This record gives sequence, structure tokens and C-alpha cells, in this order.
Amino acid sequence: MDAFAVLAATWPPAEAVRLGPWTLRRGAGGGSRVSAATLEGEEGTIEAAAEAMRAWGQVPLFMIRNGEAALDARLAAMGYGRRDPTLILAAPSDALAAPEDGGTTVRCSAPVARMEEIWEAGGIGPGRRAVMARVAGPRVWLLGRQGDRPAACAFVAVHGETAMLHALEVVPEARRMGMGSRLTRAAARWAAARGGAVLALAVTEANGAARALYGGLGMREVARYHYRVAPDAPAVPLPMRNR
Repeated sequence: MDAFAVLAATWPPAEAVRLGPWTLRRGAGGGSRVSAATLEGEEGTIEAAAEAMRAWGQVPLFMIRNGEAALDARLAAMGYGRRDPTLILAAPSDALAAPEDGGTTVRCSAPVARMEEIWEAGGIGPGRRAVMARVAGPRVWLLGRQGDRPAACAFVAVHGETAMLHALEVVPEARRMGMGSRLTRAAARWAAARGGAVLALAVTEANGAARALYGGLGMREVARYHYRVAPDAPAVPLPMRNR
């Protein structure tokens, strides 16, 4: 499993271009994952990549993945700040999937209005929701109900033999009621039926509650990454809704 290939395919940028050894991404308001540059070959000129991102109106932002300590050190020496250490967790879909939940989780081929409202209230705005619409492979929107009320939603997509769960959001009044677990298991059921033998997701290292939830479901770390952001970036962290 190439966790970063799955991440890129199931949460794609508005545009990706090569500049020497760099892959540059135009995020169009979709957040850090779809805006960060990555190094795909030998060491490249950081200044050239940063200049290209500024030309797009983006703050220079680089994703540092497993094994990229040298790049991390170069950026740190240039004053780039470290942000949002994130884990990619995964587990076999069959192990995660539970029996059908009696219709309390609904599969949708497109987002319905209540999903849009839940995501908007949770800080997942139009730019991030547009990322979901760009996915080319198998995908599904999940709506979870608490009683007769919509209370949670999530997005799932498949790349190869791996599915990735994104944008899991639960309304405040339904939290700590098992809704996150229910949607994760529903995502695994859907994935297993479509060749996704593994379900993966990304969660920030600081999100202890989510990490405990996914760890309790048997999901384990398969990769990690963080960002380095230009010294002149805004003091307020870039919006991140990793789940």
C-alpha cells in the first residue's frame, strides 16, 4: 500500500504540475493536503517551488513524508515552520466492517443538503467539498442518523485496493455516542464490496480523541507526515480538518 498515492488520488488538488523534481498543487481553497508541494526525485531548489506557489497566490507549503529528513532540515534552516504532524492509519476492511446497522447509515451518490450543512458548521467549506467532487474513482458520501435526525457525514473513495475515509464530521450533540465508529465501519463495508481490502484515513497527531477511536477499532499507523510553511505565513494555522 502506497499511502501517499492513495491520499493523492482520493483527495485530489484542483491542479498538479511538475516543476523539476517537485509536484506542485493548486489547492483552490481545499486545505493543506491539496496545496502542499512534494519532492518526487533528487533534491530540488526550494526557492523555485516557493516562487511558483506564490504565483498561484498560495503560501509556500511543503509536505514532509517518511524518509525526508534531509528536506525537512533544509526547510527548517530556512525558517519554515513545522505544522500539523499527521498519522495515516489503516486496517483490513473486513476486520473493520460490522453487520449492517439497520439503515442508520445512508449511502449517497452525491452530497445532500444536510451533509453540506453539517460540514459547513464543522469548518469543511466549499473548497474542501469541491475536492470530493474531483475524485475520479469509486466514491460514496455517507450520512449517519441518530434516531431520525441526520447527525454525521463522511466521504470515502477507493484507489487500487485501498479506500480512504475523509471529512468525518459529527454534530456536537451526537458526539460520544458511537457515531464516528458507526460511520467508519460503514465505510469499511462499502470499501470491501468495491475491492478496497484496506481502509485508511489521516488524523492529526494532536487529535487524541480521534486517535483513541480509530485505535480502538484496530487501525494502526502505516505512514506519517507533517508540513513546513514559509516564515511569512499567517500566524493563524492553515485550516486543517484531519479526522
